[in-house]
Amino acid sequence: MIEQLVLKNFTILPDGVWHFGSGLNVIIGENGVGKTHLLKLLYTLLKVQADTKVLNKTTLERAYGQKLIGVFRPERLGRLVTRKRGRERCEITLEMKSEEWNTQIAFTTNAKSQVEVLRVPAYPLPASPVYFPPRELMTFYPWFISIYQGFETAFEETWYDTLILLGAPLLRGRRAEKVATMLEPLEEALGGKVESDQQTGRFYLKSPGEGRMEMPLVAEGWCKLAQLVRLISTGTLLEQGYLFWDEPEANLNPRLIKVVARSIVTLAASGVQVFLATHSLFLLRELEILLQSPSYHDVGSRWMALARRDGTVVLEQSDHVDGIQTIVALEEMLEQSDRFLSATEELVVEE
Repeated sequence: MIEQLVLKNFTILPDGVWHFGSGLNVIIGENGVGKTHLLKLLYTLLKVQADTKVLNKTTLERAYGQKLIGVFRPERLGRLVTRKRGRERCEITLEMKSEEWNTQIAFTTNAKSQVEVLRVPAYPLPASPVYFPPRELMTFYPWFISIYQGFETAFEETWYDTLILLGAPLLRGRRAEKVATMLEPLEEALGGKVESDQQTGRFYLKSPGEGRMEMPLVAEGWCKLAQLVRLISTGTLLEQGYLFWDEPEANLNPRLIKVVARSIVTLAASGVQVFLATHSLFLLRELEILLQSPSYHDVGSRWMALARRDGTVVLEQSDHVDGIQTIVALEEMLEQSDRFLSATEELVVEE
């Protein structure tokens, strides 16, 4: 479990200590304040620790640098240092519940592709993280993998990593029984089950009485649910691990957002540490309602808000959503309500 992140001079993100909950972590804020940067940074650090089998300073310095470039796609690594005049140094410390997995790296504005490792974790992580971008990825499988492996592309590496995980085999036995319970509300919302063709690698949505439909013909919102279904079915998101989801609400109507919210909280309750970045007040309130119910009362949660003040980005964080003062979505909704009431009153006066 990630307990905290200590940042100094990393992109637009505020310096300081970020504290995280054991279950669900929600990051809110307007565009351009660094929500996605936070998700990508945490994902990168964990992915390197999970996939690097030989943990030594030399190997990790290369691996962290390459992964940061692959995920963020800067022209050179030093572009990820906070933009200031002169030469600056970025320092990043990741602190886990077990200190043996702690890591610390640094790099400067003139760094090209390699970081300095200040602390080497003792062991590889037992579970690999999962990253969901706002865009669904089911329809890209399997052709995207071969293109990414064979050609230089501008796509960020999170897409490739997630597509590799989508191709993992399904669970069998007792764990599959537990998975079936978790999948029930998702499959009900989809109106069918997610299947794959072992020969072609393509995914399908199989609905009773309608047969199989190719995933590219399925609505994008449903494809996002199907993506979640697949990774639960393979055991990638089950009992342990990390899920980073950027804008879960994208292309989903409120009914599907409710389904996704319940699945997210269920994953957090099962042992997966979840990190979300969202603009949706509806999703925010749905998560809050679920966490207050007896079934999910023990899920550790953390709420963070990023906002611009006097030209800089500041961080608010709390164990409760009520402890967050700056919720842009709420402010805009209230302002819109005022404008609507004003327009309605003017219309009544004219009539």
